[in-house]
Amino acid sequence: RDPEMSRGLGDVYKRQYYYLVAGLPELTLEDSKLSYTVADFKTEIYPGISSSDQKLIDLFYLKFDNANVLKLLEDKEAAIDLRGNFSAEELIEYIGVIKEGGEVHPKDFPSYISAFISDYFNTPAESAVLHEDHLAALYYEYAMKCGNKFIASWFEFNLTINNILVAFTARKYKWDVAQNIVGDTEVCEALRTSGARDFGLSGEVDCLEQLVKISEITELVEREKKLDSLRWDWIEEATFFNYFTIERIFAFLLQLEMIERWISLDKEKGNQLFRSIIDTLKDEVQIPAEFR
Repeated sequence: RDPEMSRGLGDVYKRQYYYLVAGLPELTLEDSKLSYTVADFKTEIYPGISSSDQKLIDLFYLKFDNANVLKLLEDKEAAIDLRGNFSAEELIEYIGVIKEGGEVHPKDFPSYISAFISDYFNTPAESAVLHEDHLAALYYEYAMKCGNKFIASWFEFNLTINNILVAFTARKYKWDVAQNIVGDTEVCEALRTSGARDFGLSGEVDCLEQLVKISEITELVEREKKLDSLRWDWIEEATFFNYFTIERIFAFLLQLEMIERWISLDKEKGNQLFRSIIDTLKDEVQIPAEFR
């Protein structure tokens, strides 16, 4: 386990966020826009959780930092996504320090991003796609060592489904499957080495049959809708017994971002997905009367 993330992140003791969860806004549709956003979550909810649980929430927002780092390495004047954990000034400073051979303390900056930036400056030039893949591999590995079972499993689940879909696509177009797989898990190894039709994963990956069907969908919007439905169902099942814990808060954030992304990509289709997701929320766990 990464030492910078291990302290206080175990599953033995669970803080109960009764008032915070009870106060989470109900997801409603207003003028085809969300009344609450991922950015709002960071400013309004984040300060109300413990420092160790904040580190877990940071893992979600690090994906925006990943994209920002890639942009700033190419152009330090690039506009960044403000939802990340670090400002453009901070990232540019860290990039400069690492470029000159210095070290950034883990407390201030995630170790995997430091490692990526160092690799970026110390290896032969590669395409942006390969840089992105390398950073993604480091990110997933880092997140899966967070010490929280649900959150680590979430990242592993996404790594698995992304790799399986890439493997099916690579095989279809006769690309080198192994070179397109990201990460270092047993599933990753099977995808890189197996010549079997199912890559030897039947019985190992519960959603494999669903992924096979999704991989055959050619219409991209429909494909993404199916993937998000798969992710949504996974979240609901994985947090079924987590009522007022950080897992429930993290799950809310994941679902909020999912809806927000759809509405921003395609208003009409996003609204349809939003309404279908709202329907599933009607079966949400009831909050005890004393906390309403």
